[in-house]
Order: sequence, then C-alpha cells, then structure tokens
Amino acid sequence: MSETKATAKTAGSTLEQVKFLTITAMGIALVYVFTWLINVQIFPGEGGLVHLGNVPLFIFAILFGKKTGAIAGGIGMGLFDLTSGWTAWAPFTLIVVAIMGFVTGLIAEKKKGFFWYLLAMIAALPIKIVGYYIAEGFITGNWVAPYLSIPGNVLQVVAAIVITAVVIVPLKKAANKVL
Repeated sequence: MSETKATAKTAGSTLEQVKFLTITAMGIALVYVFTWLINVQIFPGEGGLVHLGNVPLFIFAILFGKKTGAIAGGIGMGLFDLTSGWTAWAPFTLIVVAIMGFVTGLIAEKKKGFFWYLLAMIAALPIKIVGYYIAEGFITGNWVAPYLSIPGNVLQVVAAIVITAVVIVPLKKAANKVL
C-alpha cells in the first residue's frame, strides 16, 4: 500500500472515530436532558420516575446503531441518576439502559423499516421491566415492592415508543441524506 493510500485510510478512520464520538456525545447529552427536564415521580421516595429520556435513546439507537444506543442511553441516564439524588440507581441504570440501547440498535441495524424499528423499541420494554425490578429489589431489599414500579416503567417506555414512532422515519430519511 502506498504512503498516500495509507494516510488516506488513517484519515478516514480518524474521521469516522470523530463522527462516532460526536454523535454519541450528543446522544448522551440529549438522553440526560430529556430525562432531567421532563420527568414525573409517581411514588415519592420509591421508584416510579417517569421521564422522556427513552425518546432520544431510541432515536440514537435506531439512527446510529447498537454502540451509540448503548453508550448514549446508559451514560446519559446514569449521569442523571448521579446528579439528581437517584445515586443508588446509577450502576443499575447504566447496565439496564445500555442493554436497552444495544438491543434496540442491534435490531434496527439488522432490519430496516418502520415495523422493525417499532419491534426494536418494544424489545426494550421487557429489559426495562425486568432490569428495574431486579434493581429495586436489591436497593430496597424488598422483592414485592418493585411490582408497584412496573406500570410506571411500562408507561415510560410506551410513551417513548409512541413519540419516537411519529418522528423516526423522517429522521432516518434526513440522517441518510446528511450522513
């Protein structure tokens, strides 16, 4: 390989890394802001925080794939927990939401189209329910109380699915033109 081709390949690789880091950092910021700005605590003192952080999580996972979805979701919501008094939840949030973003992005990478994007987001719902049930059980030491958080988790993810479903196809078309 000539020196010019090697330099071009390295520059292209560096550009892709910068693009990935930039998009993922924007995803982290938007997940954090949507979680922080728009949230309602259903059961004070317990779990049950309903927020819109899953909307940018789903959008970034579908548009940019499993790695961006996992990192943006896990770190964005984990940072929210660390900065908002939900500190005990942060390690669980990092893991649960990263898995949600990874699975959503994985399905959206493999299959294209509205139906598959919808299925990818629906696949995140059981991850949220089971993950946060286990987290709350560990945090509270009570394995019955987490049942009270399930409706809030379902509401949170279903609301995000509906909102994302409205905007994802036009966003995907726009992203394909730009990127």
